[in-house]
Amino acid sequence: MIKTVWCITFYVSDLKRAAHFYGEILGLEKKYEYSSYVGFECGGIEIGLIPKLKGGEHVAPTSPSVEFLVEDVEKSYNELKSKGVKFVKELHEEPWGGKQATFTDPDGNILEIVQINWEKYFSVSAEGARKKREQS
Repeated sequence: MIKTVWCITFYVSDLKRAAHFYGEILGLEKKYEYSSYVGFECGGIEIGLIPKLKGGEHVAPTSPSVEFLVEDVEKSYNELKSKGVKFVKELHEEPWGGKQATFTDPDGNILEIVQINWEKYFSVSAEGARKKREQS
């Protein structure tokens, strides 16, 4: 069912400060940057940063999440549901080309299963990189 870890996402208090740390201090290669997400390459696993505050209010969890890449997300979703897994965010599509669902382990750690439409993913990523270059 699970092929690999695709992404580990950290929910941060200051996106620019965190992006500087992961990029400039740790030396990770920035893949793309948006106002609500920054992604870095780390040995084939994406390190993602999402602000946990919006307008001073908590909008994201405080613990990291791990995304597992799967071949068939609907099949994996149904299999996990049949085993009693409770999803905190049902199966849905993301604008960047992912189809995913979110659940927790017995200790409340956030886990996700994701299937990626690679054509859309690369198209959205290239557009984000182009916009970043234009802003520089």
